[in-house]
Amino acid sequence: MTAACGTGPADSPLQLIAATFNTGTTDISGQLAPEANGGWGSAQAATSGMYYGHGLAFPPVIAQVRAFFDGVGPDVVAFQELFYSGDCPSIPAEARTGFVCESWKEGDPTVAEALLGPGYQIACHLGKNDKCLGVKKSFGSFRGCSSDLCLNGLDGATLPGCGNGSRIGRGVIELTAGGSLTVVNVHGTSGLSAEDAACRVRQFAQVFEDFGDGAPAASGARNLILGDFNTDPVRFHGGDASADALLRYTAGSQPFRFVSPVGESAEPSYGGLVNIDHLISDFAEGSCWSAGITAGHPPPTPLIHFDHRPLVCSVVSRP
Repeated sequence: MTAACGTGPADSPLQLIAATFNTGTTDISGQLAPEANGGWGSAQAATSGMYYGHGLAFPPVIAQVRAFFDGVGPDVVAFQELFYSGDCPSIPAEARTGFVCESWKEGDPTVAEALLGPGYQIACHLGKNDKCLGVKKSFGSFRGCSSDLCLNGLDGATLPGCGNGSRIGRGVIELTAGGSLTVVNVHGTSGLSAEDAACRVRQFAQVFEDFGDGAPAASGARNLILGDFNTDPVRFHGGDASADALLRYTAGSQPFRFVSPVGESAEPSYGGLVNIDHLISDFAEGSCWSAGITAGHPPPTPLIHFDHRPLVCSVVSRP
C-alpha cells in the first residue's frame, strides 16, 4: 500500500468540487418500450443486469453523463458500478447490440474515461474495475499512477466473507498547487440483512480505523471520503449496525464530519427514498446538491436509467 501521509502545505486553504455517482442501472418493473425511453426499455435493462452487472454501458447515456460532467467540471470524481469495457470480449455477441461492446475494440477508452475525457486521470479499486476515482489533471495526479488509467491503481484490501476485491479504494492526490489530498472511495456492501450490515461495519472500520496497514484508509493530512455507503445514517439509525457505526465515526468531537446533508430532511439521492451517497471530511466544509433532486439541477439524463443521482459538493477548508 502507498502511505497516505502527505507532505506540503497541509494547513493552506484548499477549495475544490467533488462528485460521487453510482452509475448502476435500475431494474424496470413491467414493460417499458425502448422507443418511449430513448432506446432503453425493459429488455435493455434485463440485458444490463444479466451481462453488464447493471453497470453503465449504454452509449447515449454515457454521452449525456459526459455532458453533465463537462458542465460541472469536478476536480475529484468517485464512481461506483461502472461497466469496465475491457470485459467486452466475455460478453456474448447477442448481448452487445446497443451497448458499448457492440463497437468496442482494444485500446478504446473505458466507460470511466469516456465519462470524464482526456483532462482527467483515473485510478480504479484493487480487483474492482467498476469502482474508480478520477482527478482533473490541472488539479493534481494520483501518487504512484503514471498513466491516464491505472487499473488496480488505488490502495485496497479484500475483506473475507464480504465479496471479492476491495470495496474501499484510497488514492493520494499530489496537488498541482502543492501538498496532497487523500481521497477514499466507498462502495459499501448492499443489502438489508444483518450480514450485509456487518460487512459495511467492517468496511467503515477500514476507512476510519485500520486499512490493514495499522492506520485508517483516511490517514492523510487532509481527507475526503465519498461514495455509495449503502446506508442512511439517520433514517436507518437503530436498525442498521453500519448506520450506527457511521454516526459514531462522525459524532461529537470527532474530526470527521458530513459535508453532504444527512437527516430526515436531507434530499434522498437513492430511489427518492433514502440518502446513501455521502461526502465526509476531516478538513472541509461546503454545500452539496443532487442532480435531478435538488431544485435547479436537472438529472444527468432524462431517461429512466439510474437508481442513484450524482452528488456534487463545493468544499473549502474549514476556517
